[in-house]
Amino acid sequence: AYGRAATVLTAAEIEARGIATVQDALRAVPGVSVSSAGTSFTQVRIRGAEASHSLILIDGIEVAGGGDEYVLTGLETANIDRIEVLRGPQSVYYGSAAASGVVNFITRKADRTGGRAMIEGGNGAAGALSYATVTDRLRMQVDAGYREDRSSDVSKGDPGDRDGLRRATLAFSGDWQATDDLKLGFATRHAEERYWYDATNFAATSARDYLRDVDYWADRRERINTVWGELATLDGRLTHRLSWQETRTEVDSHDDFPVDSEGRREALKYRATYGLDAAVADARQTVALAYDHIKDRASGGSDWNLDTDSVALEYRGAFDNGLDVQLGLRRDDNSTVADQTTWAAGLSWQIAGTSYRLHASAGTGVVNPQYYQLLGGYGTVGNPDLVPETNRSVDLGLEYRLPDGRGLIDVTWFRDRLENAIEYSGAPLPDGSNYRNIDGTSRREGVEVAAQYEVTDALSLRGAYTYLDARNPDDLRRARLGVGGPAPRRRHDERAVLGHLRQRADARLHRGEHGGEL
Repeated sequence: AYGRAATVLTAAEIEARGIATVQDALRAVPGVSVSSAGTSFTQVRIRGAEASHSLILIDGIEVAGGGDEYVLTGLETANIDRIEVLRGPQSVYYGSAAASGVVNFITRKADRTGGRAMIEGGNGAAGALSYATVTDRLRMQVDAGYREDRSSDVSKGDPGDRDGLRRATLAFSGDWQATDDLKLGFATRHAEERYWYDATNFAATSARDYLRDVDYWADRRERINTVWGELATLDGRLTHRLSWQETRTEVDSHDDFPVDSEGRREALKYRATYGLDAAVADARQTVALAYDHIKDRASGGSDWNLDTDSVALEYRGAFDNGLDVQLGLRRDDNSTVADQTTWAAGLSWQIAGTSYRLHASAGTGVVNPQYYQLLGGYGTVGNPDLVPETNRSVDLGLEYRLPDGRGLIDVTWFRDRLENAIEYSGAPLPDGSNYRNIDGTSRREGVEVAAQYEVTDALSLRGAYTYLDARNPDDLRRARLGVGGPAPRRRHDERAVLGHLRQRADARLHRGEHGGEL
């Protein structure tokens, strides 16, 4: 059993609830806050942290190019097999940006030859098509999807224009069992999207005046490519996985301050896992060694490069007394920001003879400064001396399984401590920049409750509740002024979709203008 607080949403559950977008699916996860400005901008925050502290993955691959924050928009659920949400720092396993948690969207992998199709209509339209050829050793699969959401006028203007989106996705993947010990695979995914949005008035005196009704729009293109191989040696006691991954994100905005930006990430990853007591597939104790070489490139007002070489070591053990242990250590050697060391520990204990399971975890996570914070642009001045933000976390939980396995109740307490938080200053600082690492510790503490009960085979009840107390170093409650509402301490940074949009909004506030876009 896994020691960290985790939630898995399956395709069957998503379909049964009639959920069409991943944003709506995530709203039911404890500890997760989903804030939106219409359908076109959605940020995910875990345990009260920044949106940039939550890492978004598709099939284990980061979906934001250039080390920037990823904002969910029209990502459809039609070809999602499950959504895995890990709460708490995950930097040991995933590197920078996983300081508060990880959301991993796992796509469907066909297990037989055939196809499936879906179409729906309403205030817009959606459709999905998938076809696969599967043999004993080969799988080839193509998936296509389209979604148009007309939405509504978020600003409630008169007459007002609709702030919706159009998104098309095409994916192609396959794997081949070349020998009994060697498996090869690939995947490519391309998405194109157009979305419309309103502007904001930061001199507003009421909620009604906060949004300005304008016909802004932008195009976004996303591409993910990967090639991988898995090899088993020593009769399965030692396994190797080598993969190459590429992610590209491009955004062209069409508003008062148009920008063409691009982010790119390339990663070469190797992982060796050794079964201490048996073949890896059957081992109760394993040790793994991982090496990552990552190149982040970003452009849009400034050009930025970051190369990272990382080494990680992980131990996992499951014992006869119901105790499971996970330990991890990672070292990041960064080319343009300070090097970092992170650690993680997890523990799960199924109390013998009872339906109770204790789980606990602790660790650290980091978030590297984003390129616009280091280099500036669009009227702001970056600070090349910024250091990564660091989050220390601990949580403790108790899970109770109801008789006959018809449900469970899980209660988790957590406490996070954030150091070196990066803040936008507005007016230039003494060094001339607009960004700084603030002194002191930002504190977050809370309780997460999740419950589910299968009343009958046809009826199930589920619920989630989160209590959060978040405070700045001065002990004042943290206000959030981000997409769709108040944001954390990085007040002006978090209201835009990507780094370049945040820069322009920051610059306009700096120049005394009030029409920044969400």
